[in-house]
Amino acid sequence: MSEALQAIQRRRSVRKFTGAPVPREKIVAALEAAMAAPSARNLRPWSFLVATERPEIAALCQAHPYAGFGVDAGAVILPFGSKGSHKWFDQDMAAATENLLIAVADLGLGATWCGMDDERQAAIRALVGLPEDQFVFAMIPVGVPAEVPAPRTQFEASRVHWERFGNVGSRG
Repeated sequence: MSEALQAIQRRRSVRKFTGAPVPREKIVAALEAAMAAPSARNLRPWSFLVATERPEIAALCQAHPYAGFGVDAGAVILPFGSKGSHKWFDQDMAAATENLLIAVADLGLGATWCGMDDERQAAIRALVGLPEDQFVFAMIPVGVPAEVPAPRTQFEASRVHWERFGNVGSRG
């Protein structure tokens, strides 16, 4: 199996962190991977806000109903951009976010993608000073993992249709 496929399988949601800081060079490397994502018409709608100070990490994670586990993370990364910037904003942001998560795992760190919606925007933007025209796409606590879930694939041949709907299963 290739190194790339192994890295993808190592990407697991990590919700327990040691509290240790995350080296800046690892954050930058993960952001470089995020920004290598494909983007429709190469518009690259993404920007990233990185919080590394303990009070900011705690405030952000406590402001999101499903990110409380992240208070011990060494950083929180917020991919954001102008949602109305172009038609493919969500796809571009998702590609960048997934690249970031794979890179984080490959760098020996842990993270979890916490989804964002319109309801959570105001509180998060207020904490980090983002203007109202910017949409926080995700909240990603990143840290030194206190748990290391085993690599896995969730491949199911029954979900693959070959040539036409209904032709499922392995194809040799």
